[in-house]
Formats: sequence, structure tokens, C-alpha cells
Amino acid sequence: MKIKKIEETIEIPKGVHITMEGRIITVKGPKGEAKKEIRYPQIKFNQEEGKLILSTEKVTKNEKKEVNTYAAHIKNMVKGAEHGHVYELKICSGHFPMNVSIVSGELIIKNFIGEKFPRKLKITPGVTVKVEGDKVTVEHVNKETAGQTAASIEKLTRRPGFDTRIFQDGIYITKKDGKDLL
Repeated sequence: MKIKKIEETIEIPKGVHITMEGRIITVKGPKGEAKKEIRYPQIKFNQEEGKLILSTEKVTKNEKKEVNTYAAHIKNMVKGAEHGHVYELKICSGHFPMNVSIVSGELIIKNFIGEKFPRKLKITPGVTVKVEGDKVTVEHVNKETAGQTAASIEKLTRRPGFDTRIFQDGIYITKKDGKDLL
């Protein structure tokens, strides 16, 4: 038996506003604003009091997959606009004392494994990066941007050909948004 219609309901908390202009959804909240383009034309949106309903008719596996995917994206946008997405990283330096700082929109790592020249990473505009002792905190409204910035910081200290179980110096993600890794 084939399903005729599928609906996914998203609760909108107080203080968060969702607007739709064509195929672009904008979510505004206390932490900021996030935008996403919905590229799947079969998905229809209805906004009611405190709810956003995604629906499609003539359901196949693809339509069901797309509705659930976009519902997850919109839930992440709502969470980001309301609370923000936070990633935490830990600075581990066993052999040489590493110096991590932020100067004019760049993350600079000095004395990484005794290197003469500092390693630099340009931080994406709008992303908040804080260095406090041996912890680095990355925060942004968009989950994908915050996660990519955290991954770029972690990748900055990776060295191919070295076993990370032995050579543990570097910066590592310890807490992803919604998950504890350690």
C-alpha cells in the first residue's frame, strides 16, 4: 500500500520567527539569523501558529527522504537561532609548549612540535572562536559553519604519516554540538 501524503511538523519556540521567500527559508532568533534554500520543488510549506508543516503528495522513497532531511535542517536552524551551536576543542601539547591565539580574525598556532613558522587559519566571518587556557570554543548560528570551522582547526595540526596514538600533540574536537566525544 502506497502512502498518499506525508507531513513533518516542526514546533517553533517563542522568540524565533520563520519567514519564507520563494524557496528560501529564513530563521531569526536571539542568537542570529540562518538561511537555507529548499531545492526540492515537491515539498510544500504551511506555517500555522507555532508550527511549520512540510508536506508532499504522491510519496516515494525520494520524497520521504527529502522531507525528513529538510525537516532536520530546519530544526537545526531553529536550535541555532535560539541557542547557537557550540563545538569545543582541546589543545594537547606533550613535547613542546604550544601557543594558540587569535589575532585579527586568524587563529595562530606557534611552536607546534618545535616548528619555527606559525600555522595560521583564517576564521570564517561571523564565527566566534575563543581560546581559554587549553580549550578552544567555536560558536555560530549555522551548525554546518561551526562544524566546518572546528574541523579546520583540528585539521591544522594533523600530520600525515604520524601515529596519533603515539604523537598526541595537536588540537582535537572533544564536544560536538549535542554530543560528548570524551
